[in-house]
Amino acid sequence: MKAIIQNEFGDTDVLTYSDVETPKIKDSECLIKVAFTSVNYADIKARNGKKLKGNFPLTLGLDCAGTIVDNLPNSGFSIGDRVIAFPYDGSYAEKVIADESLVFKIPDSLTFEQAASMPTVSILAYILLHDIAQIRKSDSIVIHSAAGGVGSMLVQMAKLAGVQKIFATVGSRDKVSYVQKLGADVVCTYDTFVDEVLKNTDQKGANIIFDSVAGDVTRLSLDCLAFYGTLVQFGNSSGEAGTIKTSDVHSSCRNIKGFSLGTTRKHSPARLAPIAKRVIKLFEESQIVLPIAKIFDLSDAAEAHKLIESRNYEGKVLLKV
Repeated sequence: MKAIIQNEFGDTDVLTYSDVETPKIKDSECLIKVAFTSVNYADIKARNGKKLKGNFPLTLGLDCAGTIVDNLPNSGFSIGDRVIAFPYDGSYAEKVIADESLVFKIPDSLTFEQAASMPTVSILAYILLHDIAQIRKSDSIVIHSAAGGVGSMLVQMAKLAGVQKIFATVGSRDKVSYVQKLGADVVCTYDTFVDEVLKNTDQKGANIIFDSVAGDVTRLSLDCLAFYGTLVQFGNSSGEAGTIKTSDVHSSCRNIKGFSLGTTRKHSPARLAPIAKRVIKLFEESQIVLPIAKIFDLSDAAEAHKLIESRNYEGKVLLKV
């Protein structure tokens, strides 16, 4: 079968379209023929060695949509089931293996393209909003990197939940219209969001801030986080660590919460099944939609990575397998 393989960390030229052996399943595993896989910013960090220190050869990719083509007799799935999944060893491949705890059936009405766009970003967004932040309708919230995959989901899900005021940040004014259409009330750039949030909340600040950028954005976020507010930190796409001092939280009664979907997949996968069921239903009923920015062939994974790194896109980038 074909897969994207890399034998060293580096630029996009380390990604090679190669022939590899089809993996063999063991107990509680399924073999999935991949239709589409998404490209996430975490893949970029893994490719260049800023996220993973894995063994080579390495295959990237967090999630996929496809069809089960092999399983064991005691499986909870059947051959031919349409599913989304989080595979063991990367999803940039024609066939992948996933533990059944990380495989979820999808309805026939949901296209593989839309299904492939959703696993990482929609499940993560739902958990961030409802489990970690525990948002309320009366909240004012800030969503950083709102034009990206997770940001697009956070904006729509917050709107669906009836959140009072949604502030969104983007890296370019070209993305303002896109984020407004998703449901954001105020869209700002990173150099203006502190002033905009304070101005629109009578100088009180936002109740919840979702930060996947870190670096300077974390520090600035604390300048407009309300008393008793929560900073939800779930990434560092800037490549820099955010700095938080104890004095930032104790006297203002604010708190910092962190979350990693990767950690949860590894250590507590059972938490994901009920969430996956809810978000699949939201997509099936078209209550939320994730725009597809562009679809590349699997062999063109390097070009997909270049687009992600350019940040010149809105929604999700997919690989057709």
